[in-house]
Amino acid sequence: MSRRWLKSIFFAAALFAAMPADAQTLRIGLREDPDLLDPTLGSSYVGRIVYAAMCDKLFDLDTKLNVIPQLATGYRYESPTSLVITLRAGVTFQDGEKFDAEAVKYKITRDQTIKGSMRAGEVSPIQSVEIIDPLTVRLILKAPASPLLAILTDRAGIMISPKAAEAAGDKFGLHPVCAGPYAFDSRVPQDRITLKRYPGYWEAKEYHFDQVVYLPIPNSSVRLANLQAGSLDLVEYIVPTDIAAVEKDARLKLATANSLAYTGITFNTGNGPAANTISGQNALVRQAFELAIDKEALIQVVYNGMFAATAQANPPSSPMFVPEIRSPARDVAKAQVLLKQAGVALPVKIVLTATNGPDIQQAAEVIQSMTREAGFDVQIKTMEFASSLSAAYKGEFEAYLIGWSGRSDADGNMYAMLRSGGTFNYGHYSNPGVDALLDEARVHTDVAKRREIYAKVWEQQRKDLPLVYLWNPKNIVGMKKGLNGFQQVPDGLIRLRGVALTN
Repeated sequence: MSRRWLKSIFFAAALFAAMPADAQTLRIGLREDPDLLDPTLGSSYVGRIVYAAMCDKLFDLDTKLNVIPQLATGYRYESPTSLVITLRAGVTFQDGEKFDAEAVKYKITRDQTIKGSMRAGEVSPIQSVEIIDPLTVRLILKAPASPLLAILTDRAGIMISPKAAEAAGDKFGLHPVCAGPYAFDSRVPQDRITLKRYPGYWEAKEYHFDQVVYLPIPNSSVRLANLQAGSLDLVEYIVPTDIAAVEKDARLKLATANSLAYTGITFNTGNGPAANTISGQNALVRQAFELAIDKEALIQVVYNGMFAATAQANPPSSPMFVPEIRSPARDVAKAQVLLKQAGVALPVKIVLTATNGPDIQQAAEVIQSMTREAGFDVQIKTMEFASSLSAAYKGEFEAYLIGWSGRSDADGNMYAMLRSGGTFNYGHYSNPGVDALLDEARVHTDVAKRREIYAKVWEQQRKDLPLVYLWNPKNIVGMKKGLNGFQQVPDGLIRLRGVALTN
């Protein structure tokens, strides 16, 4: 390790250790700095981790991915296109305003209509919201929508104070007001986000900290050093290469489980001038690029072989996983044949945008080395996470190495990335046949029928290859030995209900 890296690690450890040692403060290390903390406009995974403490949703997930009520108390389908949701009484937002049916209607309407909404596609199946009484709403759907309840366990289901949102407008994310156990207090970009206990929370007795501080630390070595030094109580992501160090430390413990996530490379096939590249306009080139990568070897080198290679968005645990869709073995000769068939001059230059986490940088470098043998010249463009997201939405990339934290329903892992106009379809991939299949899958509730439809999606996606899926990671959380009550859910969010420090 270089002297400069050592200096940065110990400087950061000293900085965080200098914070007041209040036993009622929980300090959580994040792998990145979240984007805007507005559940309608935000799109980062680490932002969802902050929301988990700050913003209750209509529904949540348990450890088995069952949908359970949170701000809702129950639901019933009157018909395939009419969903009635009953709401919890006595709930207030963190500004003292009451939570009711009007607030639900406001939030869903905001998600559907506000400029720049990242939730518009998620709530698009909803035609209208009817208020039956102050604690009951009816969602009228355009057509049956099998993923809807799962969608309402995420940011589309987060409820916000209409009064605060109206007053703040598009600046709401600078001081969000929700109905969760911890209220937003302050934020220093790239440094920390501080939440403080909301005494009016409806289930306050289940939360045991006066304050929660989130510290974005992109460097995994620095995160580990601060956990070992006691400056952090919990780290939401321990890289596999640091597991042994945590296991050897008697003061620490790990929680490891399968996740819903994937990491892949999105190619810009239609988002602005940057799509006019060899890789963006020729599927044969993208197919050759995947064949030049030995996914198993990449995972072995960067992640100690702990993750699983994949060629689709849904993990093997999903009922929508299609076992026939498998990652091809590395085949440099075949990749070279495809490049020759594509009629391109060698080497094929590709600019690969990668975020600044050390493991992602290493993965990009391994990909760079592997693909060189087939005739590619990969140039790595390193960016801070939130900045890379901004560039992706604007189409300012050729290829983007980015992860997706995963959703409990397959639609949440596919629709927004592969459908024309999808919120997270950074490269603006568009195939009318795929669009029709994704729309059809939303209508069916039968698992076998939906899997059959998704198999057809993957058949076409494998031909077009706008997104090369690389691996399914695991959720690896590191924490102090005395931190008890943490329950790991496959979506990877850090839920603080019942969590307490005993020493």
